[in-house]
Amino acid sequence: MKILGIDPGTATTGFGIIEFDGYGYQMIEFGCIKTEKHFSLAERIGQLTSDLNQLINEFNPDEVGIEELFFNNNVKTGIQVAQARGAILNELSRRGLKAHGYTPQQVKSNVCGYGHAKKDQIQKMVQIILNLKEIPKPDDAADALAIAICHANFTKQNFILT
Repeated sequence: MKILGIDPGTATTGFGIIEFDGYGYQMIEFGCIKTEKHFSLAERIGQLTSDLNQLINEFNPDEVGIEELFFNNNVKTGIQVAQARGAILNELSRRGLKAHGYTPQQVKSNVCGYGHAKKDQIQKMVQIILNLKEIPKPDDAADALAIAICHANFTKQNFILT
């Protein structure tokens, strides 16, 4: 099963694509969709969904994991991320792909075994799990790979339970 992990944002959206066979993981691709700083929010969302469509066309994922919103202190940034996430969810739905949402704590707990793991711990575990020579960069892409791994693990757990 090919899984697309998404770490949504308006300026940078991380993506990670893995193959999961029920037992092991293989990294296929990772990176970021970056939007132009001088674009309006509407233009950024348009570019984001256009680039997302290209990813879906190229890699044809079977399932998608996406990070749930996490509001810290900056409400304005949170609202913009929520708008980008909504556009991503709309595009995934339009393409017939169901998005499975995971909170940051679920991802950390699932990948690292600890829901309050630090960013460098998550990145190191992603490197180990996917047998990568280096920690994936940038951070948004590493987070997206962690989300894809988290979804694979939830899929595996659900498979075992049924």
